[in-house]
Amino acid sequence: MAKLTKAQREWRPGMPKKRRSTKVMFASTVLLLEAFVMFFATLAVFGLRRGEFPPAVILGVGIALCVVMIVACAFLTKPWGIGLGWILQLVLILTGIFEPAMFLVGALFAAAWWYGIRTGIRLDREAAERAREQAAWEAAHPDGAEPGQQPQSP
Repeated sequence: MAKLTKAQREWRPGMPKKRRSTKVMFASTVLLLEAFVMFFATLAVFGLRRGEFPPAVILGVGIALCVVMIVACAFLTKPWGIGLGWILQLVLILTGIFEPAMFLVGALFAAAWWYGIRTGIRLDREAAERAREQAAWEAAHPDGAEPGQQPQSP
């Protein structure tokens, strides 16, 4: 039998589902897309600059950066996770040293990262406000009836 996670063990019928952060979802999407781009950039540098750098170094560093970008998605909920994402944005831009097109690609991804974080924070704030208003409304209307409606009988 599969082992249950902590959230699965603590779940009880009627418990509301914990809301996932939109900021984390946006940031994870950008980092995963960057990992794919980094993989293909690694292949491009391997093909174009194999004579200038040892192939093992090119592939090792490129694939390591891909893995770091994927693993960073797991840490986005930590206080330092977004800072790690900004560092990875800078690293992606600096890969332009080896392949000049990456300066532009890195800058575009940094802009997408900034926009995703900014928009995600705003949407999370709005969702929290809606949840507070919903909880207040439910507390004021325990029978669930809309104003002007008759309560439903069981």
